[in-house]
Amino acid sequence: MPTLRRDGRVTALQRLGCAGLAGALSLSVTAPLELLTVLAQVGTWHCRRGLRGAGLSLCRTEGVRALWKGNLTACLRLCPYSALQLASSRRLVTLFMDELGHISHWRAIMAGSLAGMVATVVTYPTDVIKTRLIVQNRLEPSYEGILHAFYKIYHQEGLRALYRGVSPAILGAIPFSAGSFFVYISLDKIWKEPIVRFTPLQNFINGCVAAGVAQTLSFPFETVKRKMQAQSPWLPHYGGVDVHFTGMADCFRQTVKNKGVLGLWSGLTPSLLKIVPYFGVMFSTFEFCKRVCLYRNGYIESPLNYKLTPGVDQSLHPQELRELKLLRRENFEPRKSALEN
Repeated sequence: MPTLRRDGRVTALQRLGCAGLAGALSLSVTAPLELLTVLAQVGTWHCRRGLRGAGLSLCRTEGVRALWKGNLTACLRLCPYSALQLASSRRLVTLFMDELGHISHWRAIMAGSLAGMVATVVTYPTDVIKTRLIVQNRLEPSYEGILHAFYKIYHQEGLRALYRGVSPAILGAIPFSAGSFFVYISLDKIWKEPIVRFTPLQNFINGCVAAGVAQTLSFPFETVKRKMQAQSPWLPHYGGVDVHFTGMADCFRQTVKNKGVLGLWSGLTPSLLKIVPYFGVMFSTFEFCKRVCLYRNGYIESPLNYKLTPGVDQSLHPQELRELKLLRRENFEPRKSALEN
């Protein structure tokens, strides 16, 4: 998966704000594709006419706003998920390093995957709520919002319902890691040059390809997870799930029995279609927000470009640069005379 390179000229709080805004915007732009993916995985009636038909029927019955159902939950989940993933990843990367402080691609991807699993388990109830909000009818809702959904699921179905489907979510990290590793170990052979010489465009393409391969391999687990999240006796038509099951293994079995093996990959098309706009919006938004921060910190002349401010040491951290500017201002500021005092 692509990572955002750290820049010492931007503070940790500014980095977090840039990443949060970039993630929320990219989620919002691709929310209709995410919604179609979830509906296809669950197997609701909307998807009987294909993706285009599903989108049109949803707009006719519930309005255009229905294409963004569950998006607020996804955006609110982003910050705690990212913070947990980052903190866990740092710990695991340090643990997997050798005596010289180096780490292989395989170990780095394993560290990232384990960190993702930790973040997934902790924030999993929000993912369940997002799925429930997506599959419900917006005009006749079973849940009036995020907090109401959490309260109602907990009191009607118990705490375990908020973690329904967590097993396939964790197991899906294994093929996801394998797919990412397969792509990254082949990059230098594909581009016929060392990884350290890759351009930003190459890194963007690499990230999209790695995400596509990894997502395709882990998608059956994602499909089963969504079905388990959506199924509930308290929802109309059991949440709209196209098969009925008693657990993860039975969900796999019933899906293959009723929909065929390819039924485990229902919704893969919109899921893959959203990869390029998702990462494109995320990287471009992050870079623009970072330019705004660099401009406010005094490193560049304008947020519209990367033209460096003359006379500014780019190796200084923001706090050091502020202290240096304050010191210069105090040294060059004319002292008040005794008469003025």
